[in-house]
Amino acid sequence: MKQLKFAARYIARHWWQYLLGIAALYMVDWVNVYVPEFTGRIINGLTDRTLDMQGAMKIVWMIAGMGLMIAIGRFGWRFFIFGAARSIEREMRGDMYGHLSKLSMHYFNRHKTGDLMAHFTNDLMSVRMLLGMTVITAFDATVMLVLVLVQMITYVSPKLTLVAILPLLIITVGDFFYGKMMHKRFKARQEAFSSLTDQVQESISGIRVIKAFVQERKELYAFALSAQNAKDKNLRVVRLQAMMMPIMDLIIGASTLLTLLYGGYLAIQGEIDVGQFVAFNSYVGMLVWPMMAVGECITSISQGLASLGRIHHIFEEQPEIVDGQQTDHDVTALKGEIRLNHLTFAYPDMPDVTVLEDVSVTVKPGETLAILGRTGSGKSTVPSLLVRLYDVADGMITIDGHDLKTIPLGVLRENIACVPQDNFLFSDTLQNNIAFGSADKSLESVIHAAELACIHDNIAEFPEQYQTVVGERGVTLSSGQKQRSSIARALMKAAAPQASAPILILDDALSAVDTDTERKILDNLRTVRGNDRTTIIVAHRISTIQDADHILVLDDGKVAEYGTHEELLASDGLYKSLFDKQQLEKQLREDHEEGGEQNV
Repeated sequence: MKQLKFAARYIARHWWQYLLGIAALYMVDWVNVYVPEFTGRIINGLTDRTLDMQGAMKIVWMIAGMGLMIAIGRFGWRFFIFGAARSIEREMRGDMYGHLSKLSMHYFNRHKTGDLMAHFTNDLMSVRMLLGMTVITAFDATVMLVLVLVQMITYVSPKLTLVAILPLLIITVGDFFYGKMMHKRFKARQEAFSSLTDQVQESISGIRVIKAFVQERKELYAFALSAQNAKDKNLRVVRLQAMMMPIMDLIIGASTLLTLLYGGYLAIQGEIDVGQFVAFNSYVGMLVWPMMAVGECITSISQGLASLGRIHHIFEEQPEIVDGQQTDHDVTALKGEIRLNHLTFAYPDMPDVTVLEDVSVTVKPGETLAILGRTGSGKSTVPSLLVRLYDVADGMITIDGHDLKTIPLGVLRENIACVPQDNFLFSDTLQNNIAFGSADKSLESVIHAAELACIHDNIAEFPEQYQTVVGERGVTLSSGQKQRSSIARALMKAAAPQASAPILILDDALSAVDTDTERKILDNLRTVRGNDRTTIIVAHRISTIQDADHILVLDDGKVAEYGTHEELLASDGLYKSLFDKQQLEKQLREDHEEGGEQNV
């Protein structure tokens, strides 16, 4: 099985721990099987009066020594095998996180966060149990079964042994069907848990929207359905386990009863002595654990393999955006000349919907390209393609004459400072959020970037200033504050004294700020940009982009107009129409504000 080969890679790293742990476990089992024999010798010696006190104490001290060996061995197998399982869990979790970070956006578009979180929690716990406790249980049960049966046959009676184990053979037949049913039910349980986790994650993330639209009851009902589904799937697993254990107890009880009846008969007939009869009953008691362990092993193996399969499925996913064979590793820095050559693109999830069609633009180093258009015109797709969140056909995008796919991913993204449309902030301090992605983490540099983004004065009013911890996704900040913090983060990278990014991308980065703040930020951007930093600005407001060297107007993914602000106004097209509407909205807003002041 693929998942077993996958797990074997991790087990191979800790083979010596498993070897020492299994050796300690074997020692414990080997010593254990001789305790009933020594007990039987004492009983026979005392019954036949062939054993004095000194001889009895000698055997007692031997049993005590065996107990000490058992204690040391049990510590050993727990230390080594449990330690190996914990190490594998940590390594697998780290590898899975690293692998997920390499996967392309297309994968995350198809998989929910809650489902992925379930892999890091329940699934890894089941794998740890499979590689830890289940290994111990399976080996211990097998070795103990073999050693006990050998002792029962050689020390007591082959006939009595055969009678005792006949009922136990029924367990091996039932275990086959039990294992198949458990595997299916546990897989369904894990999927139900993933759905429940995702339901909770989305509800908490969107709690503001839920409250704003008074949808608490509806979400509570949806959560109750997910919780009920998880409960039902869990109960199916528990019911199967609950049915298995009483059946095993019944079979083991039947074996014990046959042992007492037939063993007692053999003792009366003189075929075995009293010590052997007592020892044999102890051996039957020792067989209870291996027989019960069979069911536990099947449960743990079924659960572990199901979880291992789910985890292995993640590792089978391959990133779509990678450095390919055509990558030119000699490219270590970029100047910022961007060329779009008949760019045509459709998202992988919707291959029949063309988002961009035949877009051609050239931007020289230090120039500014503004992209304008109605909602859904494909504006924000251009920045996503420039940082290679998605790939396009060869030659459609070049930077400094290099095809985008030939530039190493690390070099490409290191040379681009980007403010995405989704102003994501981590649940961390403002200083760490702004310095994220920059080699320089100093407070002075952070303050400078915040001043350029016009967010410093707001942060200075916070009680803990730059040490203020924002909530998840920056929920404690306003939209404008989050947006300006994201701008400061990009400027921190773009204006770094060393290894500054020659390309700056602002994807609708000023939509949540007022026009006065917008003007200040744009003036600061010109200062930072200088004459050697290429800037791509995606915006809705013409006031944001009217000073750009090139303005690209998109309509339904196609080039509607292209030129400077003055040229586009003179052409009396879509750009002029948008400009007139925005000017009218501005005038109406100003008139409304003046009217309000007069009333006051």
